[in-house]
Amino acid sequence: MEHESSIGRRRFLVTGGAAAAALAAGGGPAHAADGTRVRFVKRPAATAAGGLYTPNRAPLSPTPFLKLPPGAVRARGWLAHQLRLQLDGLCGRYDEISDFLRYDTCGWVHPELGAWEELPYWLRGYGDLAYVTGDAGALAKTERWLAGIVATQQPDGWFGPARLRTSLEGGPDFWPGMPLLSAFRSWYEYTADDRVLPFMSRYFRLQAEQPAEVFNRSWGAFRWGDNIDSVYWLYNRTGESRLLDLVRKMHAGSADYVNGLPTRHNVNIAQGFREPLQYGLLTGDPALAQATYRNYATVMGRFGQFAGGGFAGDENTRDGFCDPRQGFETCGIVEFMHSFEMLTRFTGDPVWADRCEELAINSMPAAFDPEQRSIHYITSANSVRLDRTAKVYGQFQNGFGMEAFMPGVHNYRCCPHNYGMGWPYYAEELWLATHDRGLAASMYADSTVTARVAGGQEVTIDQRTDYPFEETIRLTVSTAEPVAFPLYLRVPGWCDGPRLRVPTDGAGRAQPVATEGAGYVVVERTWREGDRVELTLPMRTSVRTWTRNHGSVSVDHGPLTFSLAIGESWRRTGGTEDFPEFEVFPETAWNYALDRPQPARLHLVRRHGPLPANPFTPESAPLELRARARKIDNWQADPQGVVRELQDSPARTDGPAEEVRLIPMGAARLRVTSFPVAGSGPGAHEWTLPEFEASASHAEGSILALYDGRWPSSSADHDIPRFTWWDHLGTEEWVQYEYREPRRVTGCAVYWFDDTGIGRCRVPASWELRWLDGDQWRPVTSPSGYGVTLDTVNRVTFDPVTTKGLRIVARLRNDFSAGILEWEVPATTP
Repeated sequence: MEHESSIGRRRFLVTGGAAAAALAAGGGPAHAADGTRVRFVKRPAATAAGGLYTPNRAPLSPTPFLKLPPGAVRARGWLAHQLRLQLDGLCGRYDEISDFLRYDTCGWVHPELGAWEELPYWLRGYGDLAYVTGDAGALAKTERWLAGIVATQQPDGWFGPARLRTSLEGGPDFWPGMPLLSAFRSWYEYTADDRVLPFMSRYFRLQAEQPAEVFNRSWGAFRWGDNIDSVYWLYNRTGESRLLDLVRKMHAGSADYVNGLPTRHNVNIAQGFREPLQYGLLTGDPALAQATYRNYATVMGRFGQFAGGGFAGDENTRDGFCDPRQGFETCGIVEFMHSFEMLTRFTGDPVWADRCEELAINSMPAAFDPEQRSIHYITSANSVRLDRTAKVYGQFQNGFGMEAFMPGVHNYRCCPHNYGMGWPYYAEELWLATHDRGLAASMYADSTVTARVAGGQEVTIDQRTDYPFEETIRLTVSTAEPVAFPLYLRVPGWCDGPRLRVPTDGAGRAQPVATEGAGYVVVERTWREGDRVELTLPMRTSVRTWTRNHGSVSVDHGPLTFSLAIGESWRRTGGTEDFPEFEVFPETAWNYALDRPQPARLHLVRRHGPLPANPFTPESAPLELRARARKIDNWQADPQGVVRELQDSPARTDGPAEEVRLIPMGAARLRVTSFPVAGSGPGAHEWTLPEFEASASHAEGSILALYDGRWPSSSADHDIPRFTWWDHLGTEEWVQYEYREPRRVTGCAVYWFDDTGIGRCRVPASWELRWLDGDQWRPVTSPSGYGVTLDTVNRVTFDPVTTKGLRIVARLRNDFSAGILEWEVPATTP
């Protein structure tokens, strides 16, 4: 039910005569002389099916908000510019360079050829980009693709590549079809194409005929929430009851998100964590909704302990890898946003819109170059160099460079095809229809919405604002005839003391109304042409402390998070003029701790003049903060230029206080966003450098895994990080420790990795130890034996040496590689 405002922690100022006076006196909803009623609800809920725009049919639970059709919202200002950049950039022209998107050779329109997720990913975003911009060329291209796909449907409902029918253990791979169903849904909402509903109905009939085990295979096992949403969509339009049986079958057969997170893959989590709540729309069981909230809290509590709204999921969450130098896949960013948008509609809980907004304006812009012509795979909150190097010191786990800006057709593959839904979906979900036939401003940006309200009358609301770079939203209603409907305006969780001006006949002064944190202020009245509402969301500077990430801090102003402004040197490394490749290197110091970071000591500076078309660059950022900071000399990059992990705050530093600039996080491609706090005295912590650096002739996985202290349960332990020489086979390879100071060593312990039955890593054919004598590597003398025994620690002792380096030299077996799970070298006293 709706919870009306009572005595709360914050004050909401309403200007408008009689309504304001009544609210001030009674603390609850009241009517002005002209019938205007203003009230506050924490979380609107629909108690009965209702609303325009195809609300849920019984037995599905009604939802507070409903999605408007694509094209109902038109963006202006900075958001329109982002959509234009996308249309003219990588997404809009990706079919020029991606061989996955060639119409004449794509299996989605030529079933005898191969294809997988790339075209479905791209078309899902590209189509909605066409609808929100109205671009004629993009609309024509979208229609061509969708018509071609429809023509491939077989009598039993299958469509697209024939090989996908049997590609998973002899059964069908339904995963790539899920993004395409979203593309068809948007097309239908935009055009009412009468081919779509029967097309989807036949396809779902085929799915319903599958054995249960089909629903628990490969990527699809973790992503059936997408399919459930499409089945609900079709059921609400056709009323076919058998569709709900398919939902039950999907839920029962797929990965179990009710009892925890069944996957560590970041995109699976971003898509799948919501599935219990989605299924709960059918069953009505509140425990299912609680499971979705719990899933989110679990992943963010363990792996999301830094600013920007993402989590450390590069490409999987890993215990012990939770620092803000870890990152979030671009696919994960847009899928998380999509989940938040859906959950906002399903629950009415404003927290999900808060979370969507945080990701969109703080993390997503930095996933692309400023012209959106290239993209990187992983975006981090702390990132001081973006290059093509595969990071093997624990930052990322994949064996390729994940940070350089590239078109990425094959090396990044999923992200540049999938990212396209990010901004279009965001634009579409700025405004929502409500269960009581009104409209809701769910998120804010300069825009217009045209939609039906009340009994079906069409209205337009013009929203003028530079949000999130300013705090005032101005709304003007256009309507041919007076019409009564409720207008919901979201109050974000970060906002304290918002103010509202409403059209009334009275001329009173602003009066306070109690609010209870995040929620919606609801204005109910008979709206007339030219009626205006002004909402102000006061933005204050605040500091967040990340206790579970060494007491680091981040700085916010309203919804914007701020990062250290680091000088950026962009170097073209390849690509073409239209689709270039870049690496980005720092030109200024970045190793700062904030000095006494209280809001009162952070000075906001606002750029004069109109908001730049693209506010997400260091040069054009419309706001910046000035802060005091001190350098930490021992906070250095690792051998590959990656910012090292945070250590405990306060961090001891004797460096002089300096004034530094902080700019919005989304404008900073190089950035430190989670800062140490500077300190001195007995309570401060000494920031230390590692005793040694590790390196290897070749590395896949994590060099850090060699000495992370995590001993395996067996040589086949895949649950902990590992170092390997993959994909070098049958070669001589080495790995070494180089110490900052000489140390005396007499032995070491090695635990070999072996993935027999899964991969091609085996214990080496032979190995030996060498020590660094000056600048020469010499074999140790009198070794006790170089063991290669599986599932145990292989220890070796030798005559004592005092050295600054120890090296393992391994001869790999023919046609095999090798790896190490842990390598320990104890120091001994003379």
